[in-house]
Amino acid sequence: MLSLVNRGILKRISPIKIMFLNRWLAAILPNRCLMCHQHIEAEHHGICTVCLHACRYQTEICLGCGSKILLQMPFCGRCMLSPRLKVIAPCSYHQGMGHWVGQIKYQAQFAVIDVLVDALVQRILYLEFLGFIELPQVLVAVPLHRKRLQQRGFNQAWLIAHALSKRLDIPLVDNLLLRTIDTQPQAGLSGKLRRKNLNNAFELSAEFNWQRVALIDDVVTTGTTVDEIARLLQRKHTQVQVWCLARAEAPGLS
Repeated sequence: MLSLVNRGILKRISPIKIMFLNRWLAAILPNRCLMCHQHIEAEHHGICTVCLHACRYQTEICLGCGSKILLQMPFCGRCMLSPRLKVIAPCSYHQGMGHWVGQIKYQAQFAVIDVLVDALVQRILYLEFLGFIELPQVLVAVPLHRKRLQQRGFNQAWLIAHALSKRLDIPLVDNLLLRTIDTQPQAGLSGKLRRKNLNNAFELSAEFNWQRVALIDDVVTTGTTVDEIARLLQRKHTQVQVWCLARAEAPGLS
């Protein structure tokens, strides 16, 4: 919906005001699903329940690599032998939802945030019920460098974290994790170059002293960014899990 808004105008509006504008536009414009273009009931916006269900995980998923598993357990055998971060997402990046998650970042298409955050919350609470995860003490959004934030006008990870914080009543911690190097975009880089690109790109405040943290991002593909931040947090003996709207399976897995 807000992809119709001129980028120059967008940069002069705060993210919170944009979300209110999005809701106002939703109230006056025809409410149709962005994927199938069918009418959506008034209380829902962006993506209809049918399309959302079709894109959500239909089987058990390894929280480490994202591959399908037959048993109800947090990790597949491979990830049990080589521990990975727990990445919680409601759907795969490659099963129809990746495009719309990307539209948040590149086209300021905020209409999909609420419905995807709701799906993520359901996934989080389901995994907590199973005992696979423990809710964190605080949420931390993957930060943008200040130059990138000024150019884009918003941090999509922060918007997602803010919505999660309200729904789950978990504090969102700002300004304790900083992106100190304005790195080049990760898209198109090899794994080795991605790691080199992010080396020492983040800095953690000495005031950071929580034991359980959920790191929030829009999407996890190779996992290079969240792995780099997790190593920084783990030096303070902090347990880290990652929450995102969509994730890609580890290379070579499906």
